[in-house]
Amino acid sequence: MEDGYQNRTAFIKGAKDIAKEVKRQASKKVARSVDRVNDEYSRRSYSRFEEDDDDDDYPARGGGHYRGDGQASAADNDDEEGGRSDSTEGHDEDDEIYEGEYQGIPRAQSDKGGPAGGPGSVPQPFGEAAAASEAERRKDREELARQYESILRECGHGKFQWTLYFVLGLALMADGVEIFVVGFVLPSAERDMCLSEPSKSMLGLIVYFGMMVGAFLWGAMADRIGRRQSLLISLSINSIFSFFSSFVQGYGTFLFCRLLSGIGIGGSIPIVFSYYSEFLSQEKRGEHLSWLCMFWMMGGIYASAMAWAIIPHYGWSFQMGSAYQFHSWRVFVLVCAFPSVAAIAALSAMPESPRFYLENGKHDEGWMILKQVHDTNMRAKGHPEKVFTVTTIKTVKQVDELAEGGTDTPVWQRYRLKMMSLSRQIRNNIVACFGPEYKRTTFMLMAVWFSMSFSYYGLTVWFPDMIKYIQKREYESRTKTFSKERVEHVTFNFTLENQVHRQGYYFNDKFLNLKMKSMVFEDSVFEECYFEDITSTHTVFRNCTFIASLFYNTDLFKYRLVDSKLVNSTFLHNKEGCMLDFSDDFNNAYMIYFVNFLGTLAVLPGNIVSALLMDKIGRLRMLAGSSVISCISCFFLMFGNSESGMIALLCLFGGISIASWNALDVITVELYPSDKRTTAFGFLNALCKLAAVLGISIFQSFVGITKAVPILFAAGALAAGSFLATKLPETRGQVLQ
Repeated sequence: MEDGYQNRTAFIKGAKDIAKEVKRQASKKVARSVDRVNDEYSRRSYSRFEEDDDDDDYPARGGGHYRGDGQASAADNDDEEGGRSDSTEGHDEDDEIYEGEYQGIPRAQSDKGGPAGGPGSVPQPFGEAAAASEAERRKDREELARQYESILRECGHGKFQWTLYFVLGLALMADGVEIFVVGFVLPSAERDMCLSEPSKSMLGLIVYFGMMVGAFLWGAMADRIGRRQSLLISLSINSIFSFFSSFVQGYGTFLFCRLLSGIGIGGSIPIVFSYYSEFLSQEKRGEHLSWLCMFWMMGGIYASAMAWAIIPHYGWSFQMGSAYQFHSWRVFVLVCAFPSVAAIAALSAMPESPRFYLENGKHDEGWMILKQVHDTNMRAKGHPEKVFTVTTIKTVKQVDELAEGGTDTPVWQRYRLKMMSLSRQIRNNIVACFGPEYKRTTFMLMAVWFSMSFSYYGLTVWFPDMIKYIQKREYESRTKTFSKERVEHVTFNFTLENQVHRQGYYFNDKFLNLKMKSMVFEDSVFEECYFEDITSTHTVFRNCTFIASLFYNTDLFKYRLVDSKLVNSTFLHNKEGCMLDFSDDFNNAYMIYFVNFLGTLAVLPGNIVSALLMDKIGRLRMLAGSSVISCISCFFLMFGNSESGMIALLCLFGGISIASWNALDVITVELYPSDKRTTAFGFLNALCKLAAVLGISIFQSFVGITKAVPILFAAGALAAGSFLATKLPETRGQVLQ
């Protein structure tokens, strides 16, 4: 070999020195042998070196083993063959390109075999080659799944998983907070932004639309660019636009910010569950994914507590002229971004999923993370001397992609090629979810997700609306009615509320510094009366006559005077602002916070039960059983005729149905392979948000009309979902694909 080196040029000698250095550095990372029996492709690569093998010999690992770096493999072979490879010297006629050597992207005129072809192999037709490549990739995934499960068992369950549990829990908590933010700020924001009923409805639904888009987008991205990176990007978008939404003044900009905030947080659920599941062994997966669901409950509790503590405090506000106002509800919106910001900070210190790396041919990165998991857990358990015994992990053979362009290609064009490649990969993943292998599973899960979301979100919004309707009906029952009263020379400087005055006569009366709430004056006469600094809500003067009366600094605009006559009467310095009716009763707001707090807290027993039983009774029994019990509980809603009764039924329904949600999250994670997991989960979660929008819209339309229709809708959807759930395959005890 030394003689050969002396006969070569200085250029080749330098190349050989570099190759030796690459080989020496690689040998420090890995063991000297590989299991040649399990990989036929590797055995064919090794056969060429059997006669020349020496102590420093390291086989090139094809088929996805250890080094996905083709250049390092080529450098090794250059050294073993005395530099006779075509990769470094194209004029060596005696050299034969061996099967495992990296040859770059195959050219159209190349007569060499592709990555799967041996020396002198005849190229296969494109369709057959693609089928063979896919079959090989499937075999690689199956082998990786079995080996990965055994590695996770060796790593154990300990400090690393619990640390990741709390980090991902913050991201899930941020999702729970986002659901409640708009509902809590509406009673206050409607006055600042002059929101009509349609505007309030749109603001309530825009978050679900954003989360629907976000779940689909970030779920698909996480299978291509990584779980951790996708989650960091999505949480960053949520944090930025949550922050902006607390300061913007207009309705349109606030709506836009909440939409983008929802798009950001939409990725949390599909990514978090997929990410965490890939660090859990089979016997721990169902239980600990269920424990993770508790953070969604904590998000609802956090939002309720912060709303209760912040929004009613008028002192927590400031304004700059009449154009910019920052009231207490904006402080609440700002505080609700804290879980997302905390999740970003904590997630920055956590590694990517090793399963994602191994699926994408990155052996070294995946091996180092698994070693980190092992060493962290062993040190925490008091066994730092235990060594991570895994030396080589199976990786999945990668499909060649088109070149991204050379260095002379414009930057924008390279980015365009990258985006086109990424879009193609995402599209292929989505299509694969509806392919022959997963089509039945996907359609069944779509039906279950839709039915559960339609009934759950529809009822959880219908409950508070029914409570408001009951309160309104009770309030109207206490209305006082006055007829044909005559009031002269009287000063009213106290609140007038919930009264009806018919055919009254008011002469030289003063209405000063007061509020009128739910006041109705019909067929009445006001002569020489003085109205000053009046604030009114749900107040109307119908078919009344005002003679020589003065209105100064009031909001009694002419639209409140229905079919009324003004004779020598004057309006001076009317109050500026929205000409809409608002409810400024914070007792009502406190009730909203309290009801949501109780409803969220009520899921705690269901979370605990589902976590303890998930791996004992199985996912399907948990899912179907909880759905059936939830269906039965819907019929008790007929007996909810009081506030306390409706609150109790809300807590009952939430506590029962949470177990089915936990089981559905676990089974969705386990039914899809790693390279399609977040794509499928994101698509199903997007469908869930669409069903939520439909359920909320339909159920709200029946408030005050009938209870029967919402109850039948909810019960029917839950019954259908529980039946279809029994047709899904049980995943308990199975290796994560």
